[in-house]
Amino acid sequence: MIATRVPLGFCGGVLALAALAVLSTHYVDYCINLSRSLPGTLYLVVKGGGFAQGDLVAFRWHGGANYPPGTTFIKRVVGVPGDRVRRIARSVWVNDRYIGKAKPTSRAGVPLEPAAEGVIASGEYFVATGNPDSLDSRYALAGNVKQAEIIGRAYAIF
Repeated sequence: MIATRVPLGFCGGVLALAALAVLSTHYVDYCINLSRSLPGTLYLVVKGGGFAQGDLVAFRWHGGANYPPGTTFIKRVVGVPGDRVRRIARSVWVNDRYIGKAKPTSRAGVPLEPAAEGVIASGEYFVATGNPDSLDSRYALAGNVKQAEIIGRAYAIF
């Protein structure tokens, strides 16, 4: 896709496409944001790695709330293993940071229950965005994202 915009000639274009194919298989991926939960439209995803609070991560959705299994979601890591999730009614905190309110239903009308309280387990991350309509770890349906579900770190291109 990128190689077709650069006038590299036939050989250069073939090499660029081959390099992009290798990179996409092992190191990077691209995602288009179809929701309003994050500001960017196109994201570069660097596969693998460890993740810290504040990182944007791309992960495979397990299915539910009108999204099929395998849909790529991008959210910000707001809780890491050992952090404590607590809630009062539908208001959710990670440690002392207020994350937001868990709505009773999704925009599509799917009933939503708030996530359980407790310590985030090893190999799991609490992910969210600032958007009140974000389907994220505030909800039992989404829960914490397991390390194995994460594709990699995401970066907004535009």
